[in-house]
Amino acid sequence: MAAPSTSTSRDLRFLDPAVIARLGTMELKARTVVEGFLSGLHRSPYKGFSVEFAEYRQYLPGDDLSTLDWKVYARTDRHYVKKFEEETNLECHLLLDVSASMAYQGAAPMSKLEYGSVLAASLAFLMNRQRDATGLIAFDDRILFRMPASARPGHLHAILLGLERLEAGRRSDVGRPLHQLADALVKRSLVVLVSDMLDDPEATIKGLKHLKFRGTDIVVFQVLDPNELTFPFRGASRFRDLESAEEVTADPAHVRTAYLRELAGLTLRYDRELRGAGIDYVQLDTSKPLDFALLAYLGARSRRK
Repeated sequence: MAAPSTSTSRDLRFLDPAVIARLGTMELKARTVVEGFLSGLHRSPYKGFSVEFAEYRQYLPGDDLSTLDWKVYARTDRHYVKKFEEETNLECHLLLDVSASMAYQGAAPMSKLEYGSVLAASLAFLMNRQRDATGLIAFDDRILFRMPASARPGHLHAILLGLERLEAGRRSDVGRPLHQLADALVKRSLVVLVSDMLDDPEATIKGLKHLKFRGTDIVVFQVLDPNELTFPFRGASRFRDLESAEEVTADPAHVRTAYLRELAGLTLRYDRELRGAGIDYVQLDTSKPLDFALLAYLGARSRRK
């Protein structure tokens, strides 16, 4: 899936995983990503995508003209009215897969877990700017860490600190926390799942559909290393499953076509079944900038309103 260019090259530099990986704390990484993204977004040719929708909505016939914001009109060539705070708040839950397979790092500057953690941190930072109540769940085959959704002062710092301390766990079971969250939610929410989705697709899709059935809006980010996407290996190689420790020796030239066919089939199944259920599905290359992921989140959030 190709990402639209929404930022200048200067802005993309601050979204580049190679740059982000060298930064210190998770808070600094998230702030750098979000501020670089927003800086590029304000200069983007893609009208209608802006963080302004957290505080504004498009003008509708009958709205009080005194609420029109002419500065926004001058920048976007569209009429927006100011929204009251009670119209803007949303409850968001970030679900981060920390299973052993997420520890894989091939050709990218960060492992899938590091990339996913920075993505979750950036989303939390962006949600906080929009006054959304944000929660975090980290899981492998069980829930390892959970913070209920909140917008209180200090909550963002606690989420970022939690993300900074996460380590890879054991086997994955993506469906289990999805069912648990679906049973626990008492109000309509937005759920963002960050995972490599290298699990039983039937169980994963069933869990996501359970959440959707409960009235939850969902964005799924499947994070994969470029090596997993292209299988560039050459010569006889030994491949080890990070979750089962099982090892297989193979000649990549002989298995590449079959591997890529299986991956394409998995991607197609997720894309077809999730989109058919009204769930946003985005596949991400962990060597690529994070702007497309944040743009996809903004699009889902704007449709939620």
